[in-house]
Amino acid sequence: MKYKIAGLSVESEPVLPGAIVNGTPNAAPDVHIRYGAVVQSFDDSSAEKGLTWEMLGSRFLLRIPGVARFLLIDGRQITVELEGGGDAADAGIFLLGTVFGILLHQRGQIVLHASAVECNGKAVLFLGHSGAGKSTMAAALSLRGFPLVSDDFCAISSNDDDQPIAQPDGRQLKLWDDAVQQLDMSDRRGNAVRNRLEKFYVDPGAAITAALPIGAVYALREARAPNSPGIVAPNVVDAMLILRRNAYRPSLVRHMGQKAAYFQAAAALSSKAMVFNLTRPLDLGQMSEVIGWLERHWVEIGLTGAA
Repeated sequence: MKYKIAGLSVESEPVLPGAIVNGTPNAAPDVHIRYGAVVQSFDDSSAEKGLTWEMLGSRFLLRIPGVARFLLIDGRQITVELEGGGDAADAGIFLLGTVFGILLHQRGQIVLHASAVECNGKAVLFLGHSGAGKSTMAAALSLRGFPLVSDDFCAISSNDDDQPIAQPDGRQLKLWDDAVQQLDMSDRRGNAVRNRLEKFYVDPGAAITAALPIGAVYALREARAPNSPGIVAPNVVDAMLILRRNAYRPSLVRHMGQKAAYFQAAAALSSKAMVFNLTRPLDLGQMSEVIGWLERHWVEIGLTGAA
């Protein structure tokens, strides 16, 4: 199958659940994913090791116990071997998440834990830890006519003018069932992400397929003391810290020698885009009010014209 993920053309033997198939012929895909034998460990004392991973030069070995082992080479090739009892669908979930995030790190890309939508030709990013509501925010905005750019992680690069740009992700949204119900998206709900998990793939409707300059970045926070509901701009230093803290798999940034690159990317985003804290109630019944805040804020900062 052929996919377009984070701006890269991908040819994959394993089915990637939730990824949007892109059948456009490509003589030389950027990334190949296949099944094959994967070593249990690198037989080399110089390999750097973590709890579930090892790294040796341009090779990265990741093991998800009971699911699969993944060998990534030079940001271009991923080999997958299921472990005893491992499920191919579960392996596909990790491929689209952690594994592809690592591959993007191998390629030297900046990867943020973020979802994004398109607004007036620019990408608007929502940063936050797992469970912060990034996908729900993107879903709610997609219903208001703002097409999805990415979900869960967002790959960042720069154009010729050093303007940070967001690469389209090419995947469906993943939403908990209560969010699907509250947002009235049952007609778009697909298969469950995993067995016995009340989280589902959801068709985002319109989705962006071209890279976009980044217009604004919002760090999601829950409205609880001392944080009051609303949108505020942090100082430049705090804005850079927010961006660096929201790197995808931040522990790998140091291990893969990318601290300087992330510092430079945070500086560029802070100067070229606008970074804000968005503090809002987690009650989905108040989502319409939060979207209203955003739409008014986009007028205030010149991202959109007055209604």
